Amino acid sequence: MSKKIRSQKSKKKVGQIPGSVIYTGEKSNQKLFIEAFDYTKDYVVEKELTNVEECFDFEEGSITWININGLNHVKAIEKIGEHYELHPLVLEDIVNISQRPKIDEYDDYLFVVLKMLYYDANEKIVSEQVSFILGKDYVLSFQESEGDVFDSVRERIRHAKGRVRSMKSDYLLYVLIDAVVDHYFSVIEILGDKIEDFETEIFSGNVKEDISKEIQDLKREILRVRRAIFPLREVLNRIEKNESALVDPKTHTYYRDIYDHLIQVSENIDIYREMIWSLMDMYMTTISNKMNEVMKVLTIMASIFIPLTFIAGVYGMNFEYIPELKYKNAYFVLWGVMIVIFLGMLLYFKRKKWL
Repeated sequence: MSKKIRSQKSKKKVGQIPGSVIYTGEKSNQKLFIEAFDYTKDYVVEKELTNVEECFDFEEGSITWININGLNHVKAIEKIGEHYELHPLVLEDIVNISQRPKIDEYDDYLFVVLKMLYYDANEKIVSEQVSFILGKDYVLSFQESEGDVFDSVRERIRHAKGRVRSMKSDYLLYVLIDAVVDHYFSVIEILGDKIEDFETEIFSGNVKEDISKEIQDLKREILRVRRAIFPLREVLNRIEKNESALVDPKTHTYYRDIYDHLIQVSENIDIYREMIWSLMDMYMTTISNKMNEVMKVLTIMASIFIPLTFIAGVYGMNFEYIPELKYKNAYFVLWGVMIVIFLGMLLYFKRKKWL
């Protein structure tokens, strides 16, 4: 991202009144898409909603998941916030995509922010902010655009797989967060494969000219993943220890399981971070060794030709009385001496294993 774009994003929030709902992303043309799952143990209703008002028509006694795609539609988000009595600061944080993963506790709901990570078709890592509102019998999720990692959750709700249809909204939030965290494993697996490919390439000696840039890009990817994952541990820890009536004590075990997964992911990220630094050191060592080999060859060549140049220089001087100049076979003798010196130095370098 260019420096100009970064400065524009920061300017959107500078000087604004706290609670101002201002979208800070770049997808200003994103179409609003709302989907809803309303279910109990015995039935499920899946809808694609055409307007915001339809989000308010669900009956009590069921669990409702409303997924809103399109954070650029701030008016629609404000309507949802007004109906569910969300704090203005919550609405501000939902549309501010530079939020750090966090959890805020309110009387009637919990607000959770995390980062959804995945690789696109061009193998570029995508980090998208996802916000959740956990209420007594509902979960609201807000995404910047369509496309997510929740397809497995949708299938479980549609076909009553697992416990999700028989549990409350806190378990639904667990399932959604778990889907995001499970996808972290796919991301770090790809990162690990990339690091192994770089190691193989460097050790083989077939190093591309732009490999240093690629290693630097990979280091940025790892740091980006680290910034998304590490704060989430605190979020899960607070949910697990939360005494709110919104989170059933029986569900704490499930959140603890996500926390354990995050610890595992974090450890792998730390390992990959050390490995990427080692890769750069390894690459610089390889370059240095290649340079040393070149300098070694040049030094050997210079060492061989120094005595030959000295002899040629002596007999190239324009003095009249040089004894060997009058000798009939002086030219051939001089060549013989030079060849002997040349072969002798080659033999010496061979024995020293410099060649």
